[in-house]
Amino acid sequence: MISKQSNTIFTKRKKPNLSMAQIINMSMGFLGIQMAFGLQNGNASRILANLGADVHELSWFWLVAPVTGLIVQPIIGHMGDNTWSPLGRRKPYFLIGAVLCAIGLVLLPNAASVTHLIAANVLLLAVIFLAMMDASINVAMEPFRALVGDMLPKHQGTIGFSVQTILIGIGAVIGSYLPDWLTKLGISNVAPEGFVADNVIFSFYVGAGFLLVTILYTIFTTREYSPEEFASFEDGKEIVEEHSKFSDIFRDFANIPTQMKKLGIVQFFSWFALFTMWVFTTSALATHHFGLSPEDTHSEAFNNAGDLTGKLFGMYNLWAIPFAFLLTPIAKFLGKKQTHALALLSGGLGLISMYFIKDTSLLWISMIGLGFAWASILAMPYAMLIEVIPQRKMGVYMGIFNFFIVIPQIINGVFGGPIVSNLFGKMAIDYIVVGGVCMLIGAVVTMIFIKSEDETPKEIEEEIQQVHF
Repeated sequence: MISKQSNTIFTKRKKPNLSMAQIINMSMGFLGIQMAFGLQNGNASRILANLGADVHELSWFWLVAPVTGLIVQPIIGHMGDNTWSPLGRRKPYFLIGAVLCAIGLVLLPNAASVTHLIAANVLLLAVIFLAMMDASINVAMEPFRALVGDMLPKHQGTIGFSVQTILIGIGAVIGSYLPDWLTKLGISNVAPEGFVADNVIFSFYVGAGFLLVTILYTIFTTREYSPEEFASFEDGKEIVEEHSKFSDIFRDFANIPTQMKKLGIVQFFSWFALFTMWVFTTSALATHHFGLSPEDTHSEAFNNAGDLTGKLFGMYNLWAIPFAFLLTPIAKFLGKKQTHALALLSGGLGLISMYFIKDTSLLWISMIGLGFAWASILAMPYAMLIEVIPQRKMGVYMGIFNFFIVIPQIINGVFGGPIVSNLFGKMAIDYIVVGGVCMLIGAVVTMIFIKSEDETPKEIEEEIQQVHF
């Protein structure tokens, strides 16, 4: 077949299978990204509280994460779809994002010290550094999702995203546990008033170095397909358009497949619940389990609650690793949508159980269900998504799909803090229960609205063709 973009004749061939080693190599950078993400999730609220933020303000400060994702990911996806450099198609964005994120990791816990140097407002500066980290993580993260679609045939999609989930779990476990490990090595976890504890600061330094090393590993061990190789797959349909414009993002958004919209509804409830957990767990533990007042944000007990949050987040990521290995056989037995619904059900019950389990030494039980949910959230929606989007639009559609992740976080960020303060009397554990209920709703929506891969082959093929032409 002769491509419209050139006079080259392409021979139809299928995209080759990749070995497990190749899949691991191309996803290794995700380990470093999620180590940084784990450090941020487990410590951002604690850092902001140490620097003077009140509990009702926390969700507002966390808004920088979804807002930057909303803006950055579709842009990076579109640019990646249309980038063909000597370094590759996606790899330039890995590198740029990693360098900027490493800088943000160094600056965020040192916001108070930088404030004294430049006479700025400490919370404003911390939010700027947090935004820098989030934007950079998004620059590096989005191309990794697209890379799975670029490099793997669709039947290897589930295992590709499962491998990413395993590496995500390992990185997040390390990032989540680092402050507690450093405390056990003798580094202080007590924050002087207006500053951040040393164990958090040094954890962020380690995360910055680890991020750079893993990203460079992926860059040096993975060779991306050339434009000509892409064009040879599927009769040349996969070649990138030479004149794809930035404004095409809006056209692509208008043409998103029906299955993608339905998956978006599931993502809304899932990520609303996750955002609730990330933002409010430290405050929930401090008040509900440690018996502290909502205003106590500098005592050793509060910082112990912060360390416990990191350990719990590490636990659900640790549980996600074996569940990621099990996703493929479970999905083959039950089906993808049934597997995802079961995982969300487990996660919802896990969040709700945190209210009833008062003994902090038993909270690991709650993390089992959340580990199953997290593993599935990171893999199954994307495995179902790549069935309905064309190869040449993989990056931009992965970026657009991120809308369904960040919009619920933005809504939660705007209203979550006032709800906790005004409706729940600053008892954040009640809002954690609300997050659990949202995850249960996501499970119900999955079963009712999502069609499994074996139910809609004709519909899927028609939607792919519509987006192609």
